Amino acid sequence: MFELRNPQARGSRLLGKTPNRWDFALLPLVLAVLLALAFAAAQMARPFAMGETLDISLSPAYLPYYLLRTILRMFIALACSLLFSFVFAAIAAKYRAAEKAMIPILDVLQSVPILGFQAIAIAPFIALFPGSLLGVECAAIFAIFTSQAWNMAFSLYQSIRNVPDELNEAARVFRLSGWQRFWRLELPFAMPGLLWNMMMSMSGGWFFLVAAEAISVANQDIKLPGIGSYIAVAIDAKDGWAIGYAIAAMLAGILLYDQLFFRPLLAWADKFRFEESQGDTAQQSWLLDWMGRSHWMRGLSAHFWTLMRGALGWFSVRGDAAERDAPPAPVNPLWEPVWDVAIALAALAALAWLVLFVHTVVGWGEAAHVAFLGLITLARVLLLIALASLVWVPVAVWIGLRPAYSQRVQAVAQFLAAFPVNLMFPLVVYLLVTWRLNPNIWLSPLMVFGTQWYILFNVVAGAATIPNELRLAADNLGVKGWLKWKRVYLPAVFPSYITGAITASGGSWNASIVAEYVTWGKTTLVADGLGSYIKQMTDAGDFHRIALGIGVMCIFVMFLNRFFWRKLYLLAEDRSR
Repeated sequence: MFELRNPQARGSRLLGKTPNRWDFALLPLVLAVLLALAFAAAQMARPFAMGETLDISLSPAYLPYYLLRTILRMFIALACSLLFSFVFAAIAAKYRAAEKAMIPILDVLQSVPILGFQAIAIAPFIALFPGSLLGVECAAIFAIFTSQAWNMAFSLYQSIRNVPDELNEAARVFRLSGWQRFWRLELPFAMPGLLWNMMMSMSGGWFFLVAAEAISVANQDIKLPGIGSYIAVAIDAKDGWAIGYAIAAMLAGILLYDQLFFRPLLAWADKFRFEESQGDTAQQSWLLDWMGRSHWMRGLSAHFWTLMRGALGWFSVRGDAAERDAPPAPVNPLWEPVWDVAIALAALAALAWLVLFVHTVVGWGEAAHVAFLGLITLARVLLLIALASLVWVPVAVWIGLRPAYSQRVQAVAQFLAAFPVNLMFPLVVYLLVTWRLNPNIWLSPLMVFGTQWYILFNVVAGAATIPNELRLAADNLGVKGWLKWKRVYLPAVFPSYITGAITASGGSWNASIVAEYVTWGKTTLVADGLGSYIKQMTDAGDFHRIALGIGVMCIFVMFLNRFFWRKLYLLAEDRSR
């Protein structure tokens, strides 16, 4: 029996019990994880002076240490991304005035390449922690954060906007405050999709790991101990064996945190599926089963949830019954046009600055050339997203409807999504040079290699949340074949697909910097496009043309999101009601 009246006393009794065999089985695992994280955290704050060289050895004996440092950075960035997503999504989804500014800002942030963020963040972080490696570590963590946060924030925002009306009505009946509504309704409803996007964000961090850990500042290359720096050194040395070792280390790391972190969370979050009957097969986790049998873990869990229940009452609705039952006060309509005018003036100011910058610094001829390169990259992005959608949407729906299979492919999909495109450079260069293939065509698939998985993960999450009652009703009515896809599956996963397609599109623009300019040793292959332009200007140190390339990329992404993806998103939102 569950002791609902006093969970804190229940937790105390469990902690006071004699440890059982499951406690003894979990104790070494918990201690090993804590000691490893403590050791890696201590190494992050060791003394460091500018000009000091951090040697990266290609010996496979160092790979476990490099893997530990990389995973710690990625989980710190993931925690920051999760906090950012909570704040951003809650504000953007609930306040229309804030949404008008925050969603375009998110589009811009998503389109800014990681090199742009890194150039801005390195100097302030190093100045914040002088004489310590922690400043460089924070810059690397911030770079990884920029490859994780935007996807998670947009996923949570989309889920909050699509909470069913009957659940919102129930929250009003129970008089939940905004704080309580977020923790009791919106976040649980969004949890399955958010967890899949967290896995995708971790994989996105791996994809840009080389750029995050191999940092250039003040004419000095700083390579932090980690898998990304190991890959960068292996590429420079044209060491194929070292690249193979790095791939094996990545696979081991992904399997570890899949089993110890994501798999238990997915099994736990299965309770938040929006349906009245249980599906055929729920997510399973051996670690969660062990923790459920452990006296100490159950006691700690009871204490934790007691504290969380107390926090839910911080901002409860107060007042007499008439005040609590009154509908929310309407927003002053005079503020909306004022806010719209302020946003328009800010946009005009940014446009005026861009025109002045082009006219006085880079010239209109260069700007027209860069805009043409942007059109080439735009054509690649749209074509590749369309092809990836045709392939992965049916596969993702099939996987999402079968939890047993989704557990089997989960780690494999994470590994493929995390696979840095840099590791494919040896094969790509060899094939293109040997067969004399056109780089403008055959380098293009590299753009979508790491971002197509946003579509897969989001559609899997959407298909996994299709209520079992809906599927049973379709079966009872004899709905089969294409009609079932048209009337049941595709409308159900459409909001999730749009979220994945938007993030895949933005990620493809970012990935074009890596995909359109491929280097292996002394061999370089270049495809015409905006990404290769930014990469070449970065290597040349031409700040003004770097800014021009990033600015044009932001404009393309904003217009694409505003006039194409946004229309589809509003259509998906209407159909989900």
